[in-house]
Amino acid sequence: MFVFLVLAAWWFFTYFSGVEAWRLPSPHQVFVRGTDMLTHLWLWQRVGVTAYEAILGAVLGAVCALPLSWMIYRSVVLAAAVEPFLGATQALPAIAVAPLLVLWLGYGVWAISALCALMVFFPILVSTVLGLRHIDPQVLEAAELDGASGWTLLWTMEAPLAAPAILAGLRNGFTLSVTGAVVGEMVMGGTGLGQVLVQARTNVDTASLFVTIFLLCAMATVIYVTVHRIEHRYRRDALSYSMGSQ
Repeated sequence: MFVFLVLAAWWFFTYFSGVEAWRLPSPHQVFVRGTDMLTHLWLWQRVGVTAYEAILGAVLGAVCALPLSWMIYRSVVLAAAVEPFLGATQALPAIAVAPLLVLWLGYGVWAISALCALMVFFPILVSTVLGLRHIDPQVLEAAELDGASGWTLLWTMEAPLAAPAILAGLRNGFTLSVTGAVVGEMVMGGTGLGQVLVQARTNVDTASLFVTIFLLCAMATVIYVTVHRIEHRYRRDALSYSMGSQ
């Protein structure tokens, strides 16, 4: 219903205001342009490139964030030393970090994926640390009394109990990785949807800009829904296990 209202308002404004199409195309113009673009193989190739960069960057960010989260959770000293610094790094805009990544990694997929990893790293880290810190200490103490410690405690108690928060962090982080991929392509070059946006902007092709933005929204939504479904399934399985064990 909300989408229908937005489309209706959009059409009403473009039809009766007389706004130029290069400023704001009508929904029909965007639909026609999108139908044409989606029939071309080159667009799907660019979608694949952006998706690959986003997923690779998200995985790299998660691989770095998850172990560090557990170490911060376990070490008060490390938490005091690292957490203020990590918070300060979030004030740096991605577009300011991109030139440094070009100097260090050059142009291409790895530099763009590294930018994605930097964008997803902090949300995953914060969510995981909070999830671990909210585990009931009495549950962990009981597990330790039963002989669980180290990796055994992590895999059998800490990780499962903090899984909802971890998955929530992954869900938000993986969605942000799409933004990182597009920003990286626009600043550092590339062959994905970021370059389609740059070309459309240069040509003042506003309809193509809208189509590309909608594709990016759809990509982020697919990633978000996929991780959310995994999270929902885990919650359901955990609840079933809890009820069955009572």
